[in-house]
Amino acid sequence: MKLHNYFRSSASYRVRIALAVKGLAYDYLAVHLVKGEQKAPAHAAISPDRLVPVLEVDGEFLTQSMAIIEYLDEQHPTPPLLPADALGRAQVRALAQMVACEMHPPTNLRVLKYLVNELAQDEEHKTAWYHHWCRSGLEAFERQLQVLAESRARRGLAPSVFCYGDSLTLADCCLLPQIYNAQRFNVPLEGLPLTMAAFEAALQTPAAQQAHPSACPDVQA
Repeated sequence: MKLHNYFRSSASYRVRIALAVKGLAYDYLAVHLVKGEQKAPAHAAISPDRLVPVLEVDGEFLTQSMAIIEYLDEQHPTPPLLPADALGRAQVRALAQMVACEMHPPTNLRVLKYLVNELAQDEEHKTAWYHHWCRSGLEAFERQLQVLAESRARRGLAPSVFCYGDSLTLADCCLLPQIYNAQRFNVPLEGLPLTMAAFEAALQTPAAQQAHPSACPDVQA
């Protein structure tokens, strides 16, 4: 397998975590987003949306991090990134989608560059935009974790160590990159006890450390 990705890309980071959880080897192919390498003909030929990550498997090119992770989970089911039961899978997917579909889109690099370049917003306004969408999303995530904690208690289940249960799931694959970027942009993270506890627990796992941007070959200060 080959992973076309960028060390700081949240979506790429998600897939790297999943690959590390599964213990899967892959070739790391860097695509520098800030330099616009995703728009080069070679990358555009394998990624119609001109984004990362792209996972190359047996001559096929898979795009979109959530689809890639679920592909990996189906092809390499142990250890699983989704619970065995339908309710658990729906709850984990909901958490993951709160990040991937709600928080991440308005705060990704393309949007921030558009704010600055096309809409002539200065750094102060760009930062305020990022803080608003990231913080409000994390507050919603915290509320959802509280709902799930209450649900687990009603069903006699132990409190979650990570976002859901006692092992990394698709939700953690999404939360880790989101908090990493929130910290980069100095988003206030107080008042999120369940979210930050799940993040800290996940961050200590070997898979998270292996996939961390600081461990990537294309890392830059």
